[in-house]
Amino acid sequence: MSLSKPLSNPVSEPRSISRFADLPTLFAAITASPDFIRAFGDPIPLTIVESGEQAGEHDMPEPLAVQAECGAVIAAIFDLFTGTRLEPLAPDIAWGFVNSFHFVANKLERREERFTDEIRRMMREPDLSEVYNSELEEKQLRVQSTTEQREAIEVMRDYAAGMYRAQSGWAWSPAKGSKASPVNTATQVAVQDYLRARGLAERERYVPQGPIVVASGHAVWHDWQPIWDRLDAIHARIPHMMLVTTAQRRGFDAIVASWAGARGVPMVAYTLPGGGRSAPYKRNRKMVELRPVEAVLGEGSGIQDNLYQLMRKADVPIHAFRKADQAPAQSVGRPGAQHRRRAA
Repeated sequence: MSLSKPLSNPVSEPRSISRFADLPTLFAAITASPDFIRAFGDPIPLTIVESGEQAGEHDMPEPLAVQAECGAVIAAIFDLFTGTRLEPLAPDIAWGFVNSFHFVANKLERREERFTDEIRRMMREPDLSEVYNSELEEKQLRVQSTTEQREAIEVMRDYAAGMYRAQSGWAWSPAKGSKASPVNTATQVAVQDYLRARGLAERERYVPQGPIVVASGHAVWHDWQPIWDRLDAIHARIPHMMLVTTAQRRGFDAIVASWAGARGVPMVAYTLPGGGRSAPYKRNRKMVELRPVEAVLGEGSGIQDNLYQLMRKADVPIHAFRKADQAPAQSVGRPGAQHRRRAA
């Protein structure tokens, strides 16, 4: 058994240790990353912890302690289940833990926007009363306090997501919505946000720039190494590439997402536009309209065949993989396990 712990940020190569009991020693030997120091090390003097409370001085958790615990919880889940009949469930449990941070961060972001809208309304109708000034100062502090909370939770989410990737071999991605953060390895962006924000400078962090490479394949796919090798070759030729996938959390798309996480390549998960039987075919047409420079496609259903034909008609160079060319599943092993052994 081995546990992997990313040191200063989730992008770095994980460091292996032999036993879960070694984690405290490892944590004692590291320093908090700049992201944790920024989010936890210099809090604003006064904060409002919850709506309705008076402003007060409240300490932040110690940066290194937060960083260590975020990694330790994810590692503990995998350590507890390893070698038991529950081992296949460890990635799902750990994924939910990371997703809880994402859920809370989104909730805080919505609260931030609501407070900001209230301030804008007050600024449009200013007056010189003491009550007005007091209320405006309180709302400003509530916005600052909420922003500080959100940024702290986002840093914890991103670090836990890096630990999840190191343990499972798969890149973490949210169940819905966007995850855009300056420390992400593979920024997963819901395509609705991507298209809506493309022309808005104030939301530039949601818009990865670069030549687009489309990657899509069957939900049942186990041979990850040839896909990683081909993507590595494309990345060597197109270092500023951006991946667009068909948003499946299993199989071919999940292998592609794991590669993006390991290589720090931005990725857009193109979800289905609406419902109905025609939705996958509409998505295929929209992906071609993005004008990709190359496509990496795995053999699949009629929907996959349709995407292949559309790419050919648009003269997009295609790297095609057939299911029959895969190595036997028992000789290839689970992608996450193979990745952990190679990283170790």
